[in-house]
Amino acid sequence: MIPLSNFKIDFKKLKEIDKWMLISIIVITIFGILNIYLATKAHYDLVYLKKQGAFFILSLVVLYFVIALDYTIIKGFTPLFYWGSIALLVLVLVIGKTVNGAQGWISLGPLSFQPAELAKIGTIMMMGKKLEDLDGDINNFKNFCILAIYAIIPAGLIVIQPDMGMTMVLFFMVLGVFFIGGLDKRVILGGLGALLLGIVLLWNSSLIQDYQKTRITSFMNPELDSSSSGYHLRQSLIGIGSGGFWGAHNSLANDKTGGYASQNVPEVETDFIFAQISEQWGTLGAIFLLSFYALLISRMINIARTAKDLFGRIVSIGMVAYFLFAIWQNIGMTIGLMPITGITLPLVSYGGSSLLTTIVSLGLVLNIGMRRKKISF
Repeated sequence: MIPLSNFKIDFKKLKEIDKWMLISIIVITIFGILNIYLATKAHYDLVYLKKQGAFFILSLVVLYFVIALDYTIIKGFTPLFYWGSIALLVLVLVIGKTVNGAQGWISLGPLSFQPAELAKIGTIMMMGKKLEDLDGDINNFKNFCILAIYAIIPAGLIVIQPDMGMTMVLFFMVLGVFFIGGLDKRVILGGLGALLLGIVLLWNSSLIQDYQKTRITSFMNPELDSSSSGYHLRQSLIGIGSGGFWGAHNSLANDKTGGYASQNVPEVETDFIFAQISEQWGTLGAIFLLSFYALLISRMINIARTAKDLFGRIVSIGMVAYFLFAIWQNIGMTIGLMPITGITLPLVSYGGSSLLTTIVSLGLVLNIGMRRKKISF
């Protein structure tokens, strides 16, 4: 049990917090909440705004506790956090509800949460702690196998759901850890080859349904079936194109419909929120969002470079890998450059559990940055 006195922020440490990273988190999240409201107000009025706003406030409260407690203490609870998330991944396969073809959600009354969101944090923390325990010797075969097993367990459970999007996110986070940990490049290339082989085998298995395959491949030619598998992408492109450079601003004035994307793009508040942003704010709005993402990622890279221990460096790089891949994949699928998956836009897309876990993860990176200076006697 951690004494409550440990959660009192040391204001000397608070001065060390990366202010630009914190500002980026807040700006991106508020911008996301605004666009969620604009995308849903025509049909749901303030419902989505209130839900996402409530989770944002909750996230800020939890963020306080995360940055107040020295991350070296949090590191000690890593095994509990990791195995707890694994237990939830097993539980979701038994009692979980299915959303978009994946049995990945646990309902608690009116609220639902996705255990895979917790598992991706727990996995990176566990790999960071284990790699530190192994003195960073990642190229020792036994050590590599230990780390790989810790990554494979949650990945396998997520594949069974099946949630291909979250599996891809976890893979690229782990890849970032292996890369920054100094794993031999030949092993990384071999791993990528094994991944491609695994994808081929998975593609030809019964785990991926036909409708999921067509949804993934439709980005190659959305015109081929614009009424079905290519519908999402076609409508997204129309919405993005209608925004031009300055944006249509349909939802900001007297237009109660919420604009084209709001009315015609499926899952516009989650997977396709970028279509809503591009329609309302145009290319200028997209540049605004990407600029703050770039600032956020650059600050995390800086924290990773200056972290006082390997655990801090691994956790920070894991979050960098997550943001880079999720942003590229989500925006890429809305403009036809990437296949359509269920990967949402970090801090922007609607989803309470995703927002909470992402901000908590970023809070851990902020914590690492606040305490990057080694104590000398």
